[in-house]
Amino acid sequence: MDLSDVIESFFAESLEGLELMENGLLAMQPGAVEPETINTIFRAAHSIKGGGGIFGFSEISDFMHGVEALLDQLRSGQREFSEELSTLLLETIDCARHMFETTRNKQPQQQDKIDALQERIEQTLNQIPPAEPYIPYESEKQLSSRWYISFRPHSGMLAKANDPLRMMRELADLGPLTSRVHIDNLPAFADIEPTECYLRWDIELESAIPKEEIEEIFAWVLDECDLTIQQQETEDHRQEATEQPQDTAVPEPVAITSEATDHVPADNGTHHNGATATPESIRVSIDKIDDLINLVGELVITQSMLCRFGTDISAVDPEALREGLSALIRNTRDLQESVLQIRMLPIRFCFNRFPRLVHDISQKLGKRVNLKLSGVETELDKTVLERINDPLVHLVRNSLDHGLESPEQRRIAGKPETGMLELKAYHASGNIVIEVIDDGQGLNTEKIKLLALQRGLISEDEKLNTHQLNNLIFQPGFTTVETVSDLSGRGVGMDVVKRNINDLGGDVWIESEPGTGTKVLIRLPLTLAILDGQLLRVGNEIYILPLSAIIETLQIDPNRVNTLPGGSQVYRLRDQHIPIIRLDKAFNTLAQAEQLEQGLLIIVDSERQRYGIWVDELLDQQQVVIKSLVSNFKQVCGISGATILGDGTVALILDVTGIVLTFSKQSLKPGLAVA
Repeated sequence: MDLSDVIESFFAESLEGLELMENGLLAMQPGAVEPETINTIFRAAHSIKGGGGIFGFSEISDFMHGVEALLDQLRSGQREFSEELSTLLLETIDCARHMFETTRNKQPQQQDKIDALQERIEQTLNQIPPAEPYIPYESEKQLSSRWYISFRPHSGMLAKANDPLRMMRELADLGPLTSRVHIDNLPAFADIEPTECYLRWDIELESAIPKEEIEEIFAWVLDECDLTIQQQETEDHRQEATEQPQDTAVPEPVAITSEATDHVPADNGTHHNGATATPESIRVSIDKIDDLINLVGELVITQSMLCRFGTDISAVDPEALREGLSALIRNTRDLQESVLQIRMLPIRFCFNRFPRLVHDISQKLGKRVNLKLSGVETELDKTVLERINDPLVHLVRNSLDHGLESPEQRRIAGKPETGMLELKAYHASGNIVIEVIDDGQGLNTEKIKLLALQRGLISEDEKLNTHQLNNLIFQPGFTTVETVSDLSGRGVGMDVVKRNINDLGGDVWIESEPGTGTKVLIRLPLTLAILDGQLLRVGNEIYILPLSAIIETLQIDPNRVNTLPGGSQVYRLRDQHIPIIRLDKAFNTLAQAEQLEQGLLIIVDSERQRYGIWVDELLDQQQVVIKSLVSNFKQVCGISGATILGDGTVALILDVTGIVLTFSKQSLKPGLAVA
């Protein structure tokens, strides 16, 4: 039988469980354990252990058994939560994550590391002697609980590798039990199907445990059985019946398979990432699926409306045809937005990995850091979400290593010994903006200027403001660090950050004040699949400019145009001189307009600097589907992709950052301020 889909679901849910455990451990402080937090961590570990046993991954189940035992000591009060225990448990999570990834990809495991960690777990467990068998007083016996469990498997439960005997063994670990097996549905031997479960169980369990622990044992089969759990307290024979709910108002997640992406994970010191050839999945609210189905139904109705016009052309009602086409356009647009929403995920899926990263690096550096996550429910496309992880890891590591000071340095500077690092996300003008903020020492602008002069990045006569100087650190190989560490300082980080963000059609820039802190701002498109574009014409060529990049469009006043030495031109707009970029010259296209004032100037923003893109004419605005130029042709600087217009012609989509970069290399040196 093919269990690949079920096993893949087990892997995905187990990795989510490990993340839940990690976040819970990072939230706890030594000497102060929240019972609910530790219970949540324990239940996640118990679920992973049980699932490993069900699907035959005994090495995972055995490993998690020791982890579960440690957590059980912690929640029972036998063991105090300490920094050493937190470190050990975090290492076990890393190891379990590695075991899942290698098992999923059919790769060999690092068995020596697994064995060494299991030995440390056993040693830690043995530091507390096993508790003596507890014999309760008579009064305490009266307070024990008897649980009545009715377990009725559905047809086909065994086909998904669910083992009822394992569940019985798990129940037996909770306390004395008796069970009655009903065999009245058992057919003749010749008619038995191996994948069918014909048995039913009535179970009595003596144990003063919460109902959640019993439900946890049946967690993997809740949709494959009828389960009833009733409690009777022997003191007064009160009975509380609880059944597994069949309906809920909370939208259930639905797994939808999407294509795997070529993504090289960052070496961020943890085992969060791993290349995988298996299909990835995302969880989507059932409400989004219902909306999608409803829209498909609307399209079918619209199709029926339009199909009747094909049978008798002479009887076509123009008004009815227009209404049908309008409905088709509206439904198609709604369907497009609904499909895009399926790929939209909250950025917390990216942010949630940073508490562990900050915890490990701050301990290594001997720094105290308070990490704040803001806007975690801000949504963006899954592809953008995956590809922004590496740049964010670089920025967070740099903030921890170079930005935030040691407790002693902060105390001398009159700051709190604990530094602040914030990851913040929000929507702005059709884009998503991510900020990485720290209250550290900031950038040394004078040192940046000196190094830039030494490397020939700028000349003595160039007048750069503080913002332009600070952003020189994005130049390849540029670093102000004198000592190279294993975290940073080789000058191969910030230029990679900028290149990766530019490849996504985004911008990145830095704001910093010496002694106060640094803010890195990243602006990204919400999706890489569809964009709202402005069609424009240069000569006989049609290009598309993203609407989000346009600030304003204006007719050119020739009296406001100045020509600089070398032939470059600038336009004076509200006391600001804006460089003019001629698309006809940039792309070697013959423009229709003979004079500059006969065209239009589109004011765009790139990394907090404004430029004017000169074109012949503006056409329509429309949403366009982005087609990759790299996969179909090759990378072209200044072009982010292509699309097919309504008349079947191909139009190139402009990349503002690439155009500005090309223009700066040809006309102006990076950061040149025009007075």
